[in-house]
Amino acid sequence: MTYDPTDGYRFRRRVPEGDDRERHVCDDCGWIHYVNPRVVVGAVCTWEERFLLCRRDIEPRRGFWTIPAGFLEEGESTEAGARREAREEANARLEIDALLGVYSIPRISQVQIMYRARLADPDVEARDETSEVRFFAWDEIPWDDLAFPSVAWALRHWKEVEGRTGFPPFPAAEELT
Repeated sequence: MTYDPTDGYRFRRRVPEGDDRERHVCDDCGWIHYVNPRVVVGAVCTWEERFLLCRRDIEPRRGFWTIPAGFLEEGESTEAGARREAREEANARLEIDALLGVYSIPRISQVQIMYRARLADPDVEARDETSEVRFFAWDEIPWDDLAFPSVAWALRHWKEVEGRTGFPPFPAAEELT
């Protein structure tokens, strides 16, 4: 980044005073453009002991299976983002049970926040980014055809906590304000 066409300022990579790493800094006013990791949100969704998986119809990993997940939008809670992604990819309505896991993936600069969720009903269908949706029993999950390592991590993590009780109700962020 050397030039911002919206206002004409020039940016240069340098270590700002008081910092310990290079950033994009405006040569004219000193404003620092921070580049931070992307946040991905999603959920391991079940209906009657079967797992909802979506076959990706977009790159990367088109044709591979995933859980409903995607990038968090600005101004959106992580819970709302997980619910939105499930609607966008599988027309699924979620009841979030608990935070399942937070996966830090520095090599691609992502933090993934995954929830444990039940479907409000089994009425799901493939949407714009998905070519197919299916329910799988645990022993039917296509492990070799999962899109990303984090999908396997989340599914296995779900299995680790399966049967644990005592999770408090998980309110929507909107209910917390």
